[in-house]
Amino acid sequence: MSFMLGMSEFIVVGILPDIAKGLSVSEVAVGNLVSIFAFVYAPATPIGSALSGRFPRFPTHMALVVVFILGNVLCAIAPNFAFLVVARMVIAVVSGTLVAMSMTYSGEVTDPQHRTKFIAWVFSGFSLASVAGVPVGTWLAGVCGWRWTFWLIVTLSVVLMILMIAVLPHSGGQVHRIGFLAQFKLFFDPRIDLGIAAVLCGAAASYVFYTYLTPIMRDEIHLPQQYLSAGLVVFGLASLWSNLYGGKLADRGRGVEPLARIRPIYLTQLVCLCALPLVHFLPWLGVPLLIALGMLMYLQNASSQVLYMDVAESSHPGCLNLASSLESMSFNIGIALGSAVGGLANSALGLTWLGPFGAVFALLAVVVTSLLRRYIK
Repeated sequence: MSFMLGMSEFIVVGILPDIAKGLSVSEVAVGNLVSIFAFVYAPATPIGSALSGRFPRFPTHMALVVVFILGNVLCAIAPNFAFLVVARMVIAVVSGTLVAMSMTYSGEVTDPQHRTKFIAWVFSGFSLASVAGVPVGTWLAGVCGWRWTFWLIVTLSVVLMILMIAVLPHSGGQVHRIGFLAQFKLFFDPRIDLGIAAVLCGAAASYVFYTYLTPIMRDEIHLPQQYLSAGLVVFGLASLWSNLYGGKLADRGRGVEPLARIRPIYLTQLVCLCALPLVHFLPWLGVPLLIALGMLMYLQNASSQVLYMDVAESSHPGCLNLASSLESMSFNIGIALGSAVGGLANSALGLTWLGPFGAVFALLAVVVTSLLRRYIK
């Protein structure tokens, strides 16, 4: 499911110029679809997850999948940009809760010692979407038009739903009796707040430039049009490695410890982003630099999920469903913030200077992880 969610969320990055041309709007306006999606996704995720914990898991899960499919149908038939914005918001409302609900199957499909691997593989679906889904969607948009990309997502999602009905446990999943508002006491725990801040800043650092990855490859690195899909595949492979290796990093302790120990990763990201403007003058540098940024992009995911779930399990019983949603929530707040800042920077200064703006967020992530280290037992 995370593959389809990732493809639906990130496909705008690959077909951004096609949508802009097809709906007669600017590329910056289409880039704002990324931030709009994330702005809706972020608050809807904890609210939806807190509510979903009060209902039987499997039927609730399937109902949300149906809404996801309908949202992509609306994208495919959108007659104008405003309609497309609304359709993307429909998808954003359910996407984060779907990710959180996927995490709740871990107890029935894997052993406790393989928990971090399970988490890493769930998140790797988003990277696989970058490796295969977005490039295929970009190619299809170039051949048949951008609307066919959303029809592909609809078709694959229907097939996936049939498979989920066939193989997923129809029972299980705790129905929480704790009050809806009482679950949000989780946000008063400083460990949770610092974890959210670290992920938010790390994601914002990446999405300042990632939102405009296709234009960067086209205009800064001067990659020919026919090789843009291949470039997205290479970047996707780097981000897939990032997710999978992030699972190994999450094994370095319990609670806050794994996330607190990735401070050097944020420092490396800071250096790479500061170097990104050099690509304008040295296009050959762009390929290794973007690969490095892809490899750094998701290393925090599994570690942050371990923090949220461990803290909730030990200190806030009944809040596990909400805790499972916090990585998606914080990451998408970062996406919204980073893509919005990237849009402003692109409009004012151009693609060349996106990197330094992202570096500011990477620096903040370094500061936050430094504060988090005080909670390591």
